[in-house]
Amino acid sequence: MTASLIGFAVLLALIFLRVPVAFAMALVGMAGFAVMRGFDASMSMTGTLVFDTGLAYSLSVVPLFIFMGNVLARSGVSHGLFAAANLATGRMRGGLAMASIMAYGGFSAVCGSSLATAATMSKVAMPSMRQYGYADSLAAGSIAAGGTLGILIPPSVILIIYGLLTESDIGKLFIAGVVPGVMGLVFYLLAVQLAVWVKPELAPSGSKPVPLTRRDALGVAALLLLFAIIMGGIYGGFFTPTEAAGIGAGAAIPLSALFGNLTGKALLEAIGESIRATAMIFALIIGAEIFTNFISFAGLPDALAEFVSGLDVSPWVVILAIIAIYLLLGCVLESLSMVLLTVPVFYPMVAGLDFGPGLLSDPELVLIWFAIVVVVVTEISLITPPVGLNVFVLRSVLEDVSLQTIFKGVTPFWIMDILRLALLTGVPMISLWLVMAMN
Repeated sequence: MTASLIGFAVLLALIFLRVPVAFAMALVGMAGFAVMRGFDASMSMTGTLVFDTGLAYSLSVVPLFIFMGNVLARSGVSHGLFAAANLATGRMRGGLAMASIMAYGGFSAVCGSSLATAATMSKVAMPSMRQYGYADSLAAGSIAAGGTLGILIPPSVILIIYGLLTESDIGKLFIAGVVPGVMGLVFYLLAVQLAVWVKPELAPSGSKPVPLTRRDALGVAALLLLFAIIMGGIYGGFFTPTEAAGIGAGAAIPLSALFGNLTGKALLEAIGESIRATAMIFALIIGAEIFTNFISFAGLPDALAEFVSGLDVSPWVVILAIIAIYLLLGCVLESLSMVLLTVPVFYPMVAGLDFGPGLLSDPELVLIWFAIVVVVVTEISLITPPVGLNVFVLRSVLEDVSLQTIFKGVTPFWIMDILRLALLTGVPMISLWLVMAMN
C-alpha cells in the first residue's frame, strides 16, 4: 500500500515536470516492480506486456476506428451534416451554433474522436458563424464543447479501452452510451438557448437556411448508413466490435471517395494521423499496464477495497468521492491518460460496493453504469481549464481566438455537463435501460 502511494506521488511529480504520461507510468511501474521483485523480474514483466499488448487482437479495434474517423474527417462530408442541421435550427437565434452541435453529434457518432471532431467542424462552422455576426466566445465555445460528444456516442475509443481494462462487454458499453450521448447533445442545445437568452448580443436573429445540395444529402445518407451498419451489426449479433471496426474502416474509403472530397493526399494524411494516434494510445496502454502491474502487486486495489468496505458510509459517498477525484485530475491530465491511470484502481473497488437490492445489485450493470459516469467526467475534462485538450486543439486551429475567449464560451456547456453528470450518477436507469432491454 505504501509503495503504491509513493509510486503515485512520483508519477504525479514526473507529469508536472512534463515527462510524457506514457513514459512516466512505464518508468515508475518498472522501477517500483524492480524494487519489490528485482530487476530481472521487472524487465521480464515489461517485455511480456509490450509483446502481448502489441499483438493483442482485441486492441485492433482501436486503430481501425481511429482510421475510419480520420478518413471521414478529411472527406468533406462534415459540411453536409452542418448544412442538414442548419435546416432544422437556422431560423432560431443561435441557430448556427445549435446546428454545429447537432452536426458534431452526427459526425462524432461515426468518427469516435473528440479531437478530430473539434478540429474538423471548426473549419466548417466557425467561418459561417463569423459571417453572420456570432460572438467568437459562443462560436468557439460551441465547437470546443460539441467536440466532446465524440467521446461517448458510440463507437467510442474511451469505452473500448474501458471495456478492455475491465473485461466488460463492449457492445453493452456502446448501447449504454447512446442515451447519455443524446442527453449531452440536447443539453448543449439548451445551453446555446440559455446563453443567447441571457445575452442576445452573442448571436443574431435566425437566418434563412441554405438548401442541401445533392452531394451534401448523399454524404449525410452515407454517414447514416455507415453508422447503421456498425451499430446494427454489433447489436444484431452479426459481428463483433473488432469486425465492425474493420468493416467501418474499409467502408469509409469508398463512401468518402464517392460522396465527399477524399483525395490521395487526404488519404495519406489520414493514414499518417492514424499511425501517430495509434502509437500514442498503445504507448499509453503499455505504460498504464506496467504501472497497474506494480500497484496491483503492491496491493493498492485490494487495500482500497478493504478500506472502503470497512467504512461505515454509503456506497454513494464513495462514488461521489471518486467523481470529485476525476474532476480534479481532469484539470491537469488529458482524458485517455486519466482513464488508463485510474480505472484499474477504482473499478475493483466499485465492483465490490454493496448498493443493496435493486438495479445496482448486478455487478455487471454497476461496471457499465460506472463506465458512463467515468466517460462523462472525462468529457468534462476536455473543456476544463487549465488543460482542456479540446480547447487547445481549437486554439491551434483558430489562431486569432484567445484561450480566455474559448474558455469563457464553454462555461454554459460545462455547467450543463455537470448537471448531466449529476442526473446520470443519481439515476443509473438512464444509462442502463437500453442495456436491460436488450438482455
